Order: sequence, then C-alpha cells, then structure tokens
Amino acid sequence: MNSHSLKVGVVQQAVAGNDKDVNWANSAEQVSALAEQGCELVMLQELHSTLYFCQQENTDFFDLAEPIPGAATDYFAALAGKLDIVLITSLFEKRGSGLYHNTAVVFDRQQGLVGKYRKMHIPDDPGFYEKFYFTPGDLGFEPIHTSVGKLGVLVCWDQWYPEAARLMAMAGADMLFYPTAIGWDKNDTSAEQTRQHDAWQTIQRSHAVANSLPVVVANRTGFEASPVAGDPGIQFWGQSFIAGPQGEILAQASSDKEQNLIVEIDLHRTEQIKRIWPYFRDRRIDAYDDLTKRWRD
Repeated sequence: MNSHSLKVGVVQQAVAGNDKDVNWANSAEQVSALAEQGCELVMLQELHSTLYFCQQENTDFFDLAEPIPGAATDYFAALAGKLDIVLITSLFEKRGSGLYHNTAVVFDRQQGLVGKYRKMHIPDDPGFYEKFYFTPGDLGFEPIHTSVGKLGVLVCWDQWYPEAARLMAMAGADMLFYPTAIGWDKNDTSAEQTRQHDAWQTIQRSHAVANSLPVVVANRTGFEASPVAGDPGIQFWGQSFIAGPQGEILAQASSDKEQNLIVEIDLHRTEQIKRIWPYFRDRRIDAYDDLTKRWRD
C-alpha cells in the first residue's frame, strides 16, 4: 500500500437494454464523477454491459460475449488511464469457440489490464441459469496486484462461500470485492425478500469479520423483465455497500435507485484489527483436512 487510506467508489446502476455503447457511456459517466471526487479505485457491478441475460437459456445470447482483449477491455482500459484510477469491471468473456466465463477485469491507471478473475461458483436456479453460459473459473483465488494494493476480486455467487474469501485473504488480499447481480423473484413475499437480503449482507459482512478485511459490494438495481412468457422477472435489490474489517457498514446504497458510494478506507486500522483479533494465528490447520471433501459421510 502506498498510504494509510484509500478512497473507494462503487457504482450501482440499472440496465435498460443490450446496447453496450450506451451502457458503457453511462458507466463511464459515473466512474468519472467518482474520480473527480478523489476516488482512486472504482468498481462496477456484475455483467454491467448488458441486461442480465441468464434469465433464460438461449444460445443467441452467446453473441453478447467479449474476447479479452477486445472492445470492452479497450474501452475501460482507456477510461482508467484517462482518469488515473484503478477500475474493476465485469464482462461475459468469450475465451474460445464454445467456451465462456463470467469474468472480472482490473485496470490500473496507465498500465491497462493488470489482472482478471473468472467466477468460480456458478449458480443454476430459476431466473439465474448461469451454468448454461459460464464455465467455472480456472484461475484460482489469487489477488490482483495493483498500485493501490492486492485486490481479492470475486463475483456474485462466490460471495456466499467463506472458503473463497478465506483463500483470497490467505494469499494476501488487502480488500475483498464482489461485483454482483442479485435480486428478488417478484412472487416472493416481503418477509421472504427481507430474509434473503439480510442473509446476503450478513454473509459478506462475516467475510469481513473472519478475515479482518474491508468488503466492497456493487449490485445492480432496477427491474428486468424475463424474456420467457409467464416468468416474473427479477427485481434487482441494489443496496450495494462497503463494510469495514469488523463488518461495520460504512456506506450503503438504496434498494431501487441508481447511486454511487464513496468511502475512505483506513488501511492502517485494518492492520490494527488483525493484531487485536488474530484469527489466522489461532486457526487449527492441522484439523481442517475434511474441508476439501464434498461431504463428511
């Protein structure tokens, strides 16, 4: 780290269509606004270039995928360079014919693309048919080295798994980042919606606590209708947030509005918390072998 604090920005947006040029321009406007307010690191939400196409299984949607390098990475590399910031983006990666990933890409000032992370945990649920589109990642849980520190970048469904956060922390991540696209089924009751959101935020705050690291989450907002007749669509619940190393909420966005967040993260405090709460010292690594098994029979 170059200093004891870092001003971090999060962009929470709604997506109205699949015109990438329009969506990139909208994102760039918000990223620029955050940079003007002093943010050195900015993160966009999961799959921000298009609508969330995984509400159905449709081979035509593979046309939305981007190679790396490609038009998307060229655009956001130029933006990061122009604004002199570190920028975390997300894209539908076409790795090869018939091989696709859900990939987070990091750009570092004038250095351009400095790293990527391919989503490891791939969901397959009604309205979230991601296994049809994405091959599980093969880059492991490795922090991305940047001018502002080592970034533990994970993606959406990864946020429910303590193993992913722990492995990033064990590899030296200074912060954890989760670009996300999650929302409610419109048929859910308000009580169920509250339980789902609270579980989502709680598990990520627990990653902050268990690893003594700040956690930064960018979720999309707005309603996206399903292309399948009779399906309810998804009401993305927004509520992007930034938590400190004890899980404390430092900033949180609304559930239904486009909004930017800015937090100055005290990195020195993170170090102090690790000294006071020495979880890594007291881990019983001699007794954890069964964690690599699917189940204990």
